[in-house]
Amino acid sequence: MKKYEIAKSDNGIRLDKLLFKLMPDAPSGVVYKSLRKKRVKVNGKRMTDGSARLSAGDLLELYINDEFFAGTKTPAWESCAVTPEFVYEDENIAVLFKPPGLPSQDMPDRPGYSLESGFRKTLFERGELEPGGAYIPSLCHRIDRNTSGLVLAAKNREAHKIVSDKIKSKEIRKFYICRVEGELRPKRAEISGYISKVGQNRFRFTKSDKDGGKAASLSYRVVDQEKGMGLVEVELYSGRTHQIRAVMAYLGYPIVGDIKYGAKRREGGYQELCAYKIKFEFKSDGGILEYLNGREFEYGEH
Repeated sequence: MKKYEIAKSDNGIRLDKLLFKLMPDAPSGVVYKSLRKKRVKVNGKRMTDGSARLSAGDLLELYINDEFFAGTKTPAWESCAVTPEFVYEDENIAVLFKPPGLPSQDMPDRPGYSLESGFRKTLFERGELEPGGAYIPSLCHRIDRNTSGLVLAAKNREAHKIVSDKIKSKEIRKFYICRVEGELRPKRAEISGYISKVGQNRFRFTKSDKDGGKAASLSYRVVDQEKGMGLVEVELYSGRTHQIRAVMAYLGYPIVGDIKYGAKRREGGYQELCAYKIKFEFKSDGGILEYLNGREFEYGEH
């Protein structure tokens, strides 16, 4: 028999979803059979309904063979040497700054080296990450490795779901600042089209869906113009890979330093693109994050 206390980060999780997390190698039939056979107890009560919601502090007892449970392998993030910069933080979320060159999430060839791993390691060292929980604090969205900027991270399952839903419904708005080659015309526009992959980690923007691409849209405005370069603010309406880089290349104004998308070669550095501002503009109930409605977070000077 195994016992688990439901972690704060798992408050509200479905019982069956937690069982699948705790027993990743178990066939689904084992999970549901265990429920039918009343081998699962919550706070001393036998449970048969996998859709039941659990609360932080609930005591889970499982009368299931040990072979189906996850091993004790140390997660890669525990040895992460990355120390994230926190722009904002509360009990539910954090706004982190990702420097250029650092992956948002672990890459297969370098586990434990990412903004997300650094976030988890920091919370673990503070005693804010409960290793026994099914939910591990995570980023709610990503930005490209060579792009810098703000990324939202959640400390618990409920906050993660709210942020993800609000990003999809455009109630959390994401703004970028970039420097482009040339004098961008017109000074302000909305661009819609399609993003498709055309090579190794390279994408192309087109106005028609001839390559089976994914719908993409954004708006931009020129903030400043000097020395043959323009400073441009971009708001994303969709989250496609390399979206801003591909759109600016399509328009004929590649981002300074972005050689992959046609910019002139220069000494060192990354493309001049930064996710610099996030706005919370809820049109519907924000749940436990309602207190963030109307807030905005900005990074750096431009």
